[in-house]
Amino acid sequence: MARSRWKDSGYVFMTRIGTPLDGGNVTHRFQEQLRGAGLPPQPFHNLRHACASFLLAQGIHPRVVMETLGHSQISLTMNLYSHVVPELQREAADRMDELLAR
Repeated sequence: MARSRWKDSGYVFMTRIGTPLDGGNVTHRFQEQLRGAGLPPQPFHNLRHACASFLLAQGIHPRVVMETLGHSQISLTMNLYSHVVPELQREAADRMDELLAR
């Protein structure tokens, strides 16, 4: 639809004519979506934290989460998301208990 106005910026998410998204507009639309869902305002960056927490809680290997987030060291990932680790430790203990109870 953009035809001659199309600018191939190489991004996955872009405007209707292919240019990079404006951060202010993205933040504004994100806040609108939160309001529409009845949720409180949140910084856009919280999506990154939610993604990492959800991946770790689903048992995705921390190295995969590290690479997804673009962290250079796994220690950074694990330090930032250590709040998820106790849940994972409990799940591991429960699974071991199930295995040994057989």
